[in-house]
Amino acid sequence: MLIARATLRNIRLSPRKARLIADSIRGKRVLDARDILQFSLQRAAEPVHKLLDSAVANAEWKAREERRRIDSDELIIKTIMVDEGRTFYRFQPMPRGRAGRIRHRSSHITLTITE
Repeated sequence: MLIARATLRNIRLSPRKARLIADSIRGKRVLDARDILQFSLQRAAEPVHKLLDSAVANAEWKAREERRRIDSDELIIKTIMVDEGRTFYRFQPMPRGRAGRIRHRSSHITLTITE
């Protein structure tokens, strides 16, 4: 059984918004997930699509190392996890001498595919 992983770290994307895309492709075949990501209008779809391509390339490389053949479209997304990354803080001036905090959130995305 072939298992391949790919990780994307410190992507400037809110984890909450990235989880929407992750939930839509979890458990699907790679071919179906590519279609979903290609036609999705959300900003998180592009980095997740690139991550999926990287995981497929890792699986093909692993299969070549083990002298096996795999059909890359028939691979299944086993897990996709979106964890919270670093948060960058900025301050915005507000009335009466106060400062409002602006949080720029980032994500760590880990994708695992299997046969």
